[in-house]
Amino acid sequence: MSSHDYKSAQRPSPDDLLVAIADYTSNYRIDSTQAYETARYCLMDTLACGLQALKYPACTKLLGPVVPGATMPGGSRVPGTSYELDPVMGAFSIGAMVRWLDFNDTWLAAEWGHPSDNLGAILSVADYLSRRAILLGEKPLTVRDVLTSMIKAHEIQGVLALENSFNRVGLDHVLLVRVASTAVATQMLGGSMEQIVNALSNAWIDGGALRTYRHAPNTGSRKSWAAGDATSRAVRHALFALKNEMGYPSALTAKTWGFQDVLFKGKTLTLAQPLGSYVMENVLFKISFPAEFHSQTAVECAMALHPQVKDRLAQIERIVIETQEPGVRIIDKTGPLANPADRDHCLQYMVAVPLIFGRLTAADYEDGVANDPRIDSLRAKMEVKENTTFTKEYYERDKRHIGNALTVIMNDGEKLHLRIDFPIGHRKRRVEGMPVLVKKFRDSVAAHYPPKQSEAIKSLFDRADLDSLPVNEFMAALVAN
Repeated sequence: MSSHDYKSAQRPSPDDLLVAIADYTSNYRIDSTQAYETARYCLMDTLACGLQALKYPACTKLLGPVVPGATMPGGSRVPGTSYELDPVMGAFSIGAMVRWLDFNDTWLAAEWGHPSDNLGAILSVADYLSRRAILLGEKPLTVRDVLTSMIKAHEIQGVLALENSFNRVGLDHVLLVRVASTAVATQMLGGSMEQIVNALSNAWIDGGALRTYRHAPNTGSRKSWAAGDATSRAVRHALFALKNEMGYPSALTAKTWGFQDVLFKGKTLTLAQPLGSYVMENVLFKISFPAEFHSQTAVECAMALHPQVKDRLAQIERIVIETQEPGVRIIDKTGPLANPADRDHCLQYMVAVPLIFGRLTAADYEDGVANDPRIDSLRAKMEVKENTTFTKEYYERDKRHIGNALTVIMNDGEKLHLRIDFPIGHRKRRVEGMPVLVKKFRDSVAAHYPPKQSEAIKSLFDRADLDSLPVNEFMAALVAN
């Protein structure tokens, strides 16, 4: 790590962390069958999330070119649409639609995040490069290349999140999306080790978005497009690096002016373990509910208790929700909820809806459902508290549990209690969860495309040779008119 004297103009060697990420991105060979299998499921799931988001005008109004008409024939295509864009704007559109409903995969550690957000950059760059290769008579990238980049982006984002808590200093986790996407996008574009280091240094120098758009009293829709913004910024840094734009070797460690001193309270950024394929192998899928992940098992509890309380809502005296410390800190929210983004980050709201209706869908965050007075009536009866066992097991690397317990206390003294330690999307429930994930994908495709195209898309993932399919053909199948 650089210990450079900031008064000296002599340029130091690049920070160790930048070099480690660049070396992994350039040189590490993924040999985990499990990682590739999980990555295929992740690709399906991420596409499903993006297609579902296209039902919502609040999302679709932000997609496409920033300036009307500024399209790029032969550029990056946006699944489920007819857009062809430059790869920077393609990354934004794909990243925004993937994240819009808070339904894609999740990683929970000292920092949180959604590693499949990086597909905004990966798919955009892969399609652009593959279409360009076809025009030049060269070999396009394949789906296998996309999966490899996904595994590496997951790993960079997730391992950085293990022990570096950006939320504790008020910065949003999309910072790690920008860093991971910058590394893999630069490598995909043919960047050298030096160019990847340069691009990464600029990604860190960008600093971090404030988390205020995720929390009361400012919760809003930026949390749904922040990842798209991060991936588009990453592609810009990658393209600049390929033009040999300079980097900043001690961007992290420079005394006074580096990331650590300015934005990380002087703490040292670390890689908690060597980079490999750990994160993809252990990633959490949001399969059943579009809800902030710390609430997933609480929602499962509420769904299970719904049959016992649905006809007795007026008899409920009190509801106790036990959760992990991050759940208390992020989604324990009282008072009026202003918009869907506010509601899908409110633990009490996400428990009330399934207790009442026996479901929780993206539509349940909209005003039509939120105006039901029973929801706020139940919220007013809820107490949220930390369960220290849940917190402990949340951080243990061999567990990574996301436990919640729900106790519904009736006015006659009866108590209905349920505890779930890890959700259906957890690695320990893969056998149970993957058929549900596949159904989520197939239903999302069927709801968006005409029947013939829908069947063709679904059959792609049944192909034994999916990995060898050229990316330009894969993306062409996803175009909608």
